[in-house]
Amino acid sequence: MSLVLFSCQKEEEEVALQNELTFALYKGSDFNYTGNVSVRELLNGDLELTLELAGEKDVLEYYFPAHLHFGAYDQIDSPIAYLLNPVDIRSLKSVTVLGNLSDGRKLSFEDFKSFDGHIKVHLADSGPEYLVILSVGNVGKNDNSPEAFKIDNMTMCSPYY
Repeated sequence: MSLVLFSCQKEEEEVALQNELTFALYKGSDFNYTGNVSVRELLNGDLELTLELAGEKDVLEYYFPAHLHFGAYDQIDSPIAYLLNPVDIRSLKSVTVLGNLSDGRKLSFEDFKSFDGHIKVHLADSGPEYLVILSVGNVGKNDNSPEAFKIDNMTMCSPYY
C-alpha cells in the first residue's frame, strides 16, 4: 500500500507548478459573476489556466463557454486564440492546459507575460445567450486593473477563430 501512495505522490510532484500569474475577471453583464484566472507554468513548460468565478452556483449540470482571445477586451475584431474548457456552474471552475493557439503558436510562461489578450466567459455557446458576457478580463501585457476596466467599452466576439 505504501508503494502505491509513494507512486501517486511522485506523479503529483512531477507536474508541480513553477511560476504563476493571476488576472481579475470583471462582471460583464447583468449577471453577477466576477473572478480570476491563474496562469501557472507546469514543470514540462505547459501553461495551466484555471478560471474561478464568484457568483451563483447551481446543482444542475451546465457549462459556461470560455475563450482566450487575441487583443484587449475593448478591441474590435479580437479573434479567439484558444477555446478553454467551459466553466462548470456547479463549481464555477475551469482548468485548461493551454495547447497551440489558433495562429499555431505555443506560449511559454514568458510569452504569456507579454501576450496581448483577454478572456471572456459567455452565458451559452450559441444563440442570443452567446452575446451575454458573464465575466471578462485582460491578460498578459494588457492593463487588468479595476481602474482601467470599463464595461461600456467591452466588445462582443465572434464564435469563430
